[in-house]
Amino acid sequence: MSSSETILLRFESKNGQFRLSVDPADHFPSLLSKILDNLPRDVDSRTLTLSNKPHGGEDRLLSSLKGVDIDRVGLKHGDKLYIKYREQPSINGNSVAPEATPSQPYNSSNRLNGLPILPTQDQPVASLPQSSPTKTIKNPWEVVQQSPLDDRLDQKDGKIPRPRDQKMCRHGPKGMCDYCMPLEPYSAKYLDEKKIKHLSFHSHLRKINSATNKPELKSSYMPPLSEPYYRVKKDCPSGHPQWPEGICTKCQPSAITLQPQPFRMVDHVEFASPALIDSFLNFWRIGGAQRIGYLYGHYEEYTEVPLGVKGVVEAIYEPPQIDEIDGCTLNEWENEKEVDEVARLCGIHKIGVIYTDLIDAGAGDGSVICKRHIDSYYLSSLEVVFSARQQARNPKATRWSDTGRFGSNFVTCVVSGDEDGGISISTFQASNSAVEMVQADIIEPSADPAVMLVQADEDENGLASQIRYIPEVFYRRINKYGASVQENAKPSFPVEYLYVTLTHGFPKESAEMFNASNFPIENREAIGEGQELRTVAKKLGVNSAKIEGEKGVRAVADFHLLCFLHGMGILSKEEESLLCHVARSHDIAEGFQLLNTPGWATLLAILQESGERPPKRPSPASFQAARNSYIDDSDQLAKRFKGASLM
Repeated sequence: MSSSETILLRFESKNGQFRLSVDPADHFPSLLSKILDNLPRDVDSRTLTLSNKPHGGEDRLLSSLKGVDIDRVGLKHGDKLYIKYREQPSINGNSVAPEATPSQPYNSSNRLNGLPILPTQDQPVASLPQSSPTKTIKNPWEVVQQSPLDDRLDQKDGKIPRPRDQKMCRHGPKGMCDYCMPLEPYSAKYLDEKKIKHLSFHSHLRKINSATNKPELKSSYMPPLSEPYYRVKKDCPSGHPQWPEGICTKCQPSAITLQPQPFRMVDHVEFASPALIDSFLNFWRIGGAQRIGYLYGHYEEYTEVPLGVKGVVEAIYEPPQIDEIDGCTLNEWENEKEVDEVARLCGIHKIGVIYTDLIDAGAGDGSVICKRHIDSYYLSSLEVVFSARQQARNPKATRWSDTGRFGSNFVTCVVSGDEDGGISISTFQASNSAVEMVQADIIEPSADPAVMLVQADEDENGLASQIRYIPEVFYRRINKYGASVQENAKPSFPVEYLYVTLTHGFPKESAEMFNASNFPIENREAIGEGQELRTVAKKLGVNSAKIEGEKGVRAVADFHLLCFLHGMGILSKEEESLLCHVARSHDIAEGFQLLNTPGWATLLAILQESGERPPKRPSPASFQAARNSYIDDSDQLAKRFKGASLM
C-alpha cells in the first residue's frame, strides 16, 4: 500500500470508540480537530495523549508529536490507538480555559466561529457564557468553590448533646441510651422546645442527604439539593421545534404545589451597632420620605440555631434614589462596582437590603402608625418580587447541588411601625420557589399587598400566550376542619407561601468594624447633606495651619469616607488596600505606615489647600469691643422690660 492512499485508524477513549480516515503522510497534530469533534467539549487538549495499549503502553502527548507523520510510526490500515485526557476544571458550572504558555499550547477545545482553535493558533477566546439553569455539573462536590463558612459547617456533625437523664437512664456515666444520646440538628422536638420556626440550611441539607444517600445501599453518591425550575427547557431531546411552536412532557414544567418553605438560608441578622439604624432613620426624621440602602457585612456561624448562619451588618450604603412619602425608586447605580471593591478590600460584601415604611402618627411623641400586623400583611407582594429579584442576582454557591448553586443568602430588612407605635425591624427572605416563579414570570404583584397574582396564560385575544408558559399552580392550606386541602392558586393566592422570616438583633458587646462613622452619608442632597473636601479635611484633622496625623488614622474607620476617597482616585491600589486594612483592623502602627505613603501625602496636601480653615484668634481690641457691645445690648434689653409686669 502506497503512502498516498487513505487508511482507516480506530480510536478508543473512556467515552467510546470512533474511526477516522487519515492520510499516512499527515502529521499527528493535524488530527487534533477531527479527534476533538468526537470527544466532549470540556476536554483539555493540552492533556490529550495517544497510546498503543489501553494500559502499560507508550503514552505520548499529541502536542509533542509535531513534525511526526503517521506513516513514520508504522501505523497500518485498521490499527487502533487509545486516547487519554483530562477535563477542564469547572467553577459553578462554567468550564475555565487555562491560559496559553509556550510549553502548554492554547486549549483547542474552545471554539471560534464554530471551529476548534488549534494549539499553533494564537487567537483570543471570549469568556464562556453562563450555563443554563438546568445544566448539571459532574461531581460538583469536587469543583464548586463555596464560602469558607460553609466548608467549616460541612465538617461539623451538628449533633445536639443532651445530659444524662437521672430518671430514665440506667447506665453508668460513660454509657449512652435513647434518652441521652445526641439529637440530629433537624430534630423536630428540639426545634419546638427552642421555638425555632425554620431549619437552618445546613440542618436541612443533613436531613435530605440522609434520605437521598444511604450508605447501606452502596449506591453512587447523588447531590441532595436541586433548585426548582418552572420554565420550558430548551433543546428538548424529543426533536420537536422549540416552544412556543412545540412542547412535550419532557420539556414542559410540572404543576407547582406551594408549601411554606421549611428551611431558611440565613437564620439571623445582626447589626454591628444601633447607630447604623439610627443614622439610616435620620433621613426619614428630617425629610419625611422613605429610604432604601444596601447592607454590607459578612456571614458567621449562629450558635443559637443548630448549624445556623447569621449575617453581620457592618455598613449601610444608600444608592442614588428618588424618595417619596409612600416608597422609593432606585436610579442607576453607576459606581456599584467601585463600592463593592471597597467593601472587598475591607473584607465584607453585599449581604442584603433595608428600607423604611414609616408614617408619623401625628401625636408629637415620635410614635408611628402600625401598618403591618396579623390582620393586614407583614411583607407585601411587591416587596416579595423585589426581594426575589435581588436574591436571583446574588445566588449561593454550594457543592451539594447538581447545578453548583442553591438559593441565596441575600436578606431583606423592613423598618416599620409595631403595634405599640414604636419603630421595629423585620427581616425576611423570599423562598426558592418565589425566586424561580419571578424569574419564570409566573407571578406578579397585586394591588392587595397580602395577595400575589398568577399571570394569565392567555393574551388579550384569548389565545395561548406566546411570551410565557404558565403551569398549573396549587397551594395547600388547613381548612376549618383541620384537614390539609389543596387549592388552585389562580387567579391569586396568599403571599405568605413565598417568604420565610428571620430573627434580628444587636451584639451584647459591640465590636463594630467602622467605629468612626460620622462622615456625611452619600446621596443625601435632598435634605441638605453633602460630601465635600472641607468635610473630609475636618474629619482627618487637616487645616491650613497643621495636620493631625493620628486623628486622621483613627478617623478612616468609616465606610462612607472610604468610598468617597476611592472616588477621588488619588491613592494607588496598594495604598488603598492599606487604607482599608487600617480601617478594618484599627492598627495604629500600620496607620503611621499609611501616613508615609506618597498618595496619602498628596491627599493631605490637597485637603490642606482646599479644606478646613482654622478659626482666627481674636485680638484684645476686638475682644474689648465685643464686651462693650454685650453690655450695651444688656442695657437696652433691661430698659425694654423696665416697667413691664409679669402678672
